Amino acid sequence: MGGDDPHIHVESKVVRGVAAVREMLASTFGLAGDLPSLVDTGCGLRAPYAMTSPTPENVTCLVCRGHARQEHLRFADEVERLGGMAGSTISTAQGKLAADRHRELAERFSGPRRAE
Repeated sequence: MGGDDPHIHVESKVVRGVAAVREMLASTFGLAGDLPSLVDTGCGLRAPYAMTSPTPENVTCLVCRGHARQEHLRFADEVERLGGMAGSTISTAQGKLAADRHRELAERFSGPRRAE
């Protein structure tokens, strides 16, 4: 990838991104690994981590916005199903709450984007 791409992207694993894993490890174990310099993005490019964002309003790459929307909808369905399963560690209400949050994020990714 050239250094002239002006777009802000999302990580290909937007729901389970590198930063989220790093934050969880830091809060659980007090460990914080270095963030990668390049990450795979939703549009298939490898971009500098600094040129990515999980915040819908910051993402300017239209392909990445569509990818993030689909990933959040898929995850919402997954977590909602998990909440309804017998023996699940999360309740139906917790699953619905998490699913609603991800559906709201998906909706924000399909909405207007910031001017470039």
